[in-house]
Amino acid sequence: MPKKTPAAHQPVARVLPLLGVAHLDRAFDYLIDETDSEAAQPGVRVRIRFNGRLVDAILLARGSDSEFEGSLRYIDRVISPYAVYTPVISALVESLAARYGGVRSDIIRTAIPARHAKAEEADLETPWDELGSTEHPDLSSWSRYAHGESFVDSVLAGHIARAAWQIAPGADWAEALAALGSSVALKGGGVLMVVPDQRDLDRLEKAFRQFVSAKQITVLAHSTGPQARYRRYLSALTGQSRIVIGTRSAAFAPVKDLQLAVILNDGDDNLVDNLKPYVHAREVLSTRSAHEGCSLILAGHSRTAEAQLLVESGWAHNLVPTEEALKASRPDIVPVGAFGVNLARHMQGGTTSVSGPAFQSTRAALDRGEPVLVQVPRKGYAPILACGQCFSPARCRHCNGPLGLPAASGSDSQSASLPTCRWCGRVDTHYRCSECGSPRLRAIVLGSERTAEELGRAFPQTRIIQSGGSKVVDEIPQGPALVIATPGAEPHVADNGQYGAALLVETGALLGRQDLRATEDTLAKWAAAATLVRPAEAGGVVVVAADEQLPLVGFFMNWDMVGAAAAELHARREVRFPPAVHMAAIDGADASLDSFLELVELPEHAELLGPVPLPPGVSLPGDYDRERGGEPQRLLVRTPLGPRSELGVALRTANAVRSARKDVLPLRIAVDPINIG
Repeated sequence: MPKKTPAAHQPVARVLPLLGVAHLDRAFDYLIDETDSEAAQPGVRVRIRFNGRLVDAILLARGSDSEFEGSLRYIDRVISPYAVYTPVISALVESLAARYGGVRSDIIRTAIPARHAKAEEADLETPWDELGSTEHPDLSSWSRYAHGESFVDSVLAGHIARAAWQIAPGADWAEALAALGSSVALKGGGVLMVVPDQRDLDRLEKAFRQFVSAKQITVLAHSTGPQARYRRYLSALTGQSRIVIGTRSAAFAPVKDLQLAVILNDGDDNLVDNLKPYVHAREVLSTRSAHEGCSLILAGHSRTAEAQLLVESGWAHNLVPTEEALKASRPDIVPVGAFGVNLARHMQGGTTSVSGPAFQSTRAALDRGEPVLVQVPRKGYAPILACGQCFSPARCRHCNGPLGLPAASGSDSQSASLPTCRWCGRVDTHYRCSECGSPRLRAIVLGSERTAEELGRAFPQTRIIQSGGSKVVDEIPQGPALVIATPGAEPHVADNGQYGAALLVETGALLGRQDLRATEDTLAKWAAAATLVRPAEAGGVVVVAADEQLPLVGFFMNWDMVGAAAAELHARREVRFPPAVHMAAIDGADASLDSFLELVELPEHAELLGPVPLPPGVSLPGDYDRERGGEPQRLLVRTPLGPRSELGVALRTANAVRSARKDVLPLRIAVDPINIG
């Protein structure tokens, strides 16, 4: 092996090993050989010998000397000459690691695809505008929104415009976004759009192809192979790609001259990374908007409390349909009470019926030759603990956490158990509903197959189509049919058709979910179904099996998504729920939680809830030995809103100390998780 010689200029490299270990999440100094000097630029991937083995690392910076007093090892080699870890991505990763209490290399794993040598041989030099032909889009669809035209003008002028966009019922959101995005790209700006799932991505790509060629659209999705993914990443990195669309990890794409970022349905669970530190794509794009000075659209038929907080703080603005546009596009919405469309039996029995407005609306649509959509919360069975009178979620009187029925101890697994809070562990022996005062609790079961069965009896001559689970139907032909679909699996009607009516059934299962986002998520699902229905002027009706007196139903009837989000945020403030506060869920063994609490210096006014057993269906990462570590527990930390990263930094610091001590028991930290109960 030839003898290595330190580079003549700045021979010291500061590198970040990609180890995923909290206490090693820092830079280390290495020497650069003269032969590697040209390629060893900040941002490239290198291989180093660390603790006796070869590992990948990122070269962060170069310098002339080191503070390390011992002898420095040489970098083994430069893996690739491409500086994939740009200053922009570096600042983004640093910010997110502090926000989520995470390790930088864990975020880099999501942000930067693995290298594939063949991808680097691809054409990365042909300019974007030479990759195909383009059409200048018509942007008139934005005129149906108040101040929509001025918003578009601001985006195209390169100004920073941020908006929470409430899509009008029946509007083609994909075409509107594609028209705006293509216009930005034609002016030389970069565009980045993130959607929750493949169905939305396919729809968006199809819309873009009306204005630009297929090669001018860079698609990054979970289904993209490793070679194609890395090639497309490099295409964005080199400035060849101006339009990047994809699912959640695409939020990190290094789009040059980023001018417009978009996220669709930011309340969707799919937008949260399922690996630590569980970064939300909305946080990625909002951080990029702040750092890179690009416009941002948070798009959806409904609105999350997080988006509303951005609006109320003045950071973003409303972009909502005009009254005229709303009147012309939305269907008639008719509430019929919780049992008005009673298609699922309760555990204690009950009747099943289709009557009144639900039957009339369904029959009228079918007679007109139009399909009818029936939205059912989920396939299979969903046990929900709620008020037996009004279906409100059953919650703890102490901390407002969700009440559950833990499995009883002893041999008789069917024996009764008392309602117990899944947050603080308190037993509620005298439950009273906070909404109606009823002492009764009800467990509800539901299922789409049951719904199909009952509707088949009510309308025996009508074709029934089911969509959900592993069998999702993307499109149905026009004509009479009963379409039973779970949320997110609703088929579109071919040739830009619409449903004549929709039945939203078993709504108690949605509203009774023991989750702080239950009402917000319910409205999102209702709105997604209702937007597929004809306008009221054309006979379109949405029948919702819910009480008209519920505030959420009132907002839905008036299509007042801003009012619903404002009310939700107000309610969160009253009970101190995110996003009105910061909250972290820390899962681990009893011993892990105890030692962690000894290490962590929590922000002032921090409140601890628990520990309590992990929620049903949740387990610790890896192979956890229950006999050694005991039953896994969850501890919640709640802090008032303050500096964005204060809680995350405190948790990150303590976790690094814990890691250095080589605590082998698993511990999971999730800051502001999308689901906490």
